[in-house]
Amino acid sequence: MICNHSSWWDGIWALHLNQQLFGRKFHFMMLEEQLRKNWFFRYTGGFSIRKTSRSVVESLAYTAELLSNNQNLVLMFPQGKIQSIHRSEFIFEKGIEKVLKLTQNNVDVVFQVNLTDYFSNAKPSVFLNATSYSGEQTRAAMQIAYNSYYRQCIGQQKMKES
Repeated sequence: MICNHSSWWDGIWALHLNQQLFGRKFHFMMLEEQLRKNWFFRYTGGFSIRKTSRSVVESLAYTAELLSNNQNLVLMFPQGKIQSIHRSEFIFEKGIEKVLKLTQNNVDVVFQVNLTDYFSNAKPSVFLNATSYSGEQTRAAMQIAYNSYYRQCIGQQKMKES
């Protein structure tokens, strides 16, 4: 599952989506310093990556190993950091393509877009959008397709204003 990352709630929403739709064992990659600070995420499927270290190769190999079992679902935030929900485009880091190349079987890729809005409510609502991706499994192709889907979800969100 490839998802935008605008808050720490994104992982919780992806977990919920997994429980409702897929029912697979849930895993997600998290920056090592964040996982140390939020250690409880280890118990919800979190595993670490340290982007500035050679251990990044081990983390990517571990992710591919998880994906080799079709009973697992791995959430990835390919932009590698929390970014504003108001971005018009996400730039994917190289890890997503490396993981898919290392994986021993075909991987079903799902795009998830999380959007929040208040409209006329005192509390925000979250809108979870998901679609299957069946295109080329390269970083460039997935980045283009994800950004297109993200813009489509924003357009649908605007229609909810009426």
